[in-house]
Amino acid sequence: MKSVGIAAALVVAGSLFGTAAAQPTVLWETSGLKTPESALPVPAEGFAYVSNVAGKPTDKDGNGFISKVSLADGKIIALEWAKGMDAPKGMALAGGKLYTSDIDKLVEIEPATGKVVAKYEAPGSQFLNDVAADAQGNVYVSDSSASTIWKLTAGKLEKWIDDKALKFPNGLHVAGDKLIVAAWGPPGTSDKAAASPSNLVEVNIADKSIKDLGDGTPVGNLDGIEPDGNDYIVSDWVAGKVFRIAKSGKAELILDLDQGTADIGYVPDQKLLLIPMMMSDKLIAYRVQ
Repeated sequence: MKSVGIAAALVVAGSLFGTAAAQPTVLWETSGLKTPESALPVPAEGFAYVSNVAGKPTDKDGNGFISKVSLADGKIIALEWAKGMDAPKGMALAGGKLYTSDIDKLVEIEPATGKVVAKYEAPGSQFLNDVAADAQGNVYVSDSSASTIWKLTAGKLEKWIDDKALKFPNGLHVAGDKLIVAAWGPPGTSDKAAASPSNLVEVNIADKSIKDLGDGTPVGNLDGIEPDGNDYIVSDWVAGKVFRIAKSGKAELILDLDQGTADIGYVPDQKLLLIPMMMSDKLIAYRVQ
């Protein structure tokens, strides 16, 4: 881990996007992680959970784990805080438990001990990815390779929506009675030139109806999504970019980083943005203006 304290470069966006009005500032940078995929801040306790694939995202190798990292300075509090997983990715807290996706299952962890207490199989799933929870304690899991979302209710994990309109969902965020989806677009390539960008999608939780958020203009191969006021901060894994996307669908580029810019975490009242960099085994914290 090292403290950087330098300004990130201001990026001039392409014709489809606006230009950031101010430069996000790097607060700290933590190395020593192992293919970090997702960051989930717990500001009340001063740390973030960070999922570590520790290998290839589809390998059932038993190497995956979750770390705890200090929000104040990026110090690794516990590298292998929770173990016994293959390739953990998105995370969410619900009902006093921590949930993480793990290729074809949803894993439940006891926050007090880091022990895995349950694993929920998702038969037929291909690439379970992000996790989100609603106010009722239901847990949603995206399958990015199958345009499917699964739902855990009362201890039972079932396929909830299977629809091409989801555009291969990655990031998930519950906003009241809506589930906001950061769509990756057709999977199978990390080549920037060959990738097909997508956009944010809105799902009505009550009736499962699906529509584009805003005008549906493609933005990128979207990964993490976090709310910031009336907008969303969203990462693009393939291009290595971070956008602020309004509910109109208009995207403003705020960071241009490296490929592997993964599932972000955000603390709105601190303007603290956590970005796992999968390809370089780092977690970087920014103050967003």
